[in-house]
Amino acid sequence: MNRKAVVIGAGFGGLALAIRLQSAGIETTLVEARDRPGGCAYMWERDGFIFDAGPTAITDPASLAELWRLSGHDMAEDVTLLPVTPFYRLNWRDGTQFDYAGGEGALRAQIAKLSPADVAGYERFLDHADDIYEEAWRRLGSETFPDFASMVRAAPMLARNQAWRSVHSVISSYVKDERLRQALSWRVLMIGGNPMTASGINSLIHKLEKQGGVWFAQGGTNRLVQGMATHFERLGGVLRLGDRAVRIEVHGDRAVAVRTASGWCGEAEAVASNADLVHSYRDLLGHHPRGVKQADRLTRKRWTPGMFVLHFGIRGSWPGIPHHMMLFGPRYEAWLKDIFDYGILPQDFALYLQHPTVTDPSLAPEGYSTFSAMAPVPHLGKLPIDWDRLAPAYAERILDEVQHRLIPDIRSRIVTQFHITPADFARDLSVHCGSAFSLEPRLTQNAWFRPHNQDDVIPNLYLVGAGTHPGAGVPGVVAGAKATAALMLKDLA
Repeated sequence: MNRKAVVIGAGFGGLALAIRLQSAGIETTLVEARDRPGGCAYMWERDGFIFDAGPTAITDPASLAELWRLSGHDMAEDVTLLPVTPFYRLNWRDGTQFDYAGGEGALRAQIAKLSPADVAGYERFLDHADDIYEEAWRRLGSETFPDFASMVRAAPMLARNQAWRSVHSVISSYVKDERLRQALSWRVLMIGGNPMTASGINSLIHKLEKQGGVWFAQGGTNRLVQGMATHFERLGGVLRLGDRAVRIEVHGDRAVAVRTASGWCGEAEAVASNADLVHSYRDLLGHHPRGVKQADRLTRKRWTPGMFVLHFGIRGSWPGIPHHMMLFGPRYEAWLKDIFDYGILPQDFALYLQHPTVTDPSLAPEGYSTFSAMAPVPHLGKLPIDWDRLAPAYAERILDEVQHRLIPDIRSRIVTQFHITPADFARDLSVHCGSAFSLEPRLTQNAWFRPHNQDDVIPNLYLVGAGTHPGAGVPGVVAGAKATAALMLKDLA
């Protein structure tokens, strides 16, 4: 009898897992609540502009290409990746700029310009990041931590690489200029981590980007998602769009089927969820003791902040504004404490600005540009404000910042704009507290301490996505899908 699996949620993790299962001959159905695949990597088309909902920086492209190679195909059949340069431009309010470039010579030149005394320290940091990359990413990134013994076996590696220290602390031991410390640590924000508390293991992000580059999918990140969906269906997989999963059926200690809002019931030997962790257990498994208990445990963990995202299309082309910018505010550590610890909506910003039309002009009408500004904000559990009422004023504050820093006449140029708040994340994606990246990547919530890729009580129920090992970000969830697929294929053999 052919083995069958149902995967809930067509985000990056769910698609990557479904492709691996279908490539191995498992009859796989992928169930998605929205009208198109993507999850957090959804997209909108407004007034001729295309806006990506989620990530626009594609790193570790080799892990994506592997999904096609499993069945003898080439990712280029469905997706074109365009190089992004510089990777990021960092800007401070005093006018200081730092181009986070890919070429080693160019990056060293930027460091020498910013802080000549820190060039040697950066070299030592790079050696440290290389070690973490080899040990923690290449060796353990797509492995699982099913029991505490597996965590004990990893302990020497964690100790050697100072995993107990924060990213900012590790970087500070190598470089002294505070702006350079921010330049080398801020990227952990984009997987939901606080640079002051996220495990130093996350320093590998620097090496990951240098190793594989930073890329953008032509047509937008959701075109990459659509390419993955096309490939999954090419292999014979079934993609059910616009049909929300409402229940995981369990008999005894076995998941036996997934029911959807339309009344469809998909029986399976294995079920995997790429949905939000709390939603998966509290809502889809709320009828089972395991669901109730695990949901209660999860809600007491530390969750990543929310994101306020302002999308706007404007008249004019801006070749001087790169694809990705980080606009730092007047504070860094105190600003992070406001968001992660105190649940305060700060008056100042650190804005992650995306300008994809500088790489791919097709995302806007000719002579126009697409922008998105992302501001980390406290999640709804820390700051339960009425975003529907307050969002327009907050959007204006973001426009004030962009106007002051980059585009003085921005308001006269706006053609279309809209915003996404933590409340929208909660409503549209069933995300706990509107958290943008699931569980916070602290040492005590990493590896074995994260929810396991295979449930501890219902053995044929599996997890994939930002909430399980190794964590958030496109490389993280794709690596996690590889780990989960290995478990499922072993059990389904």
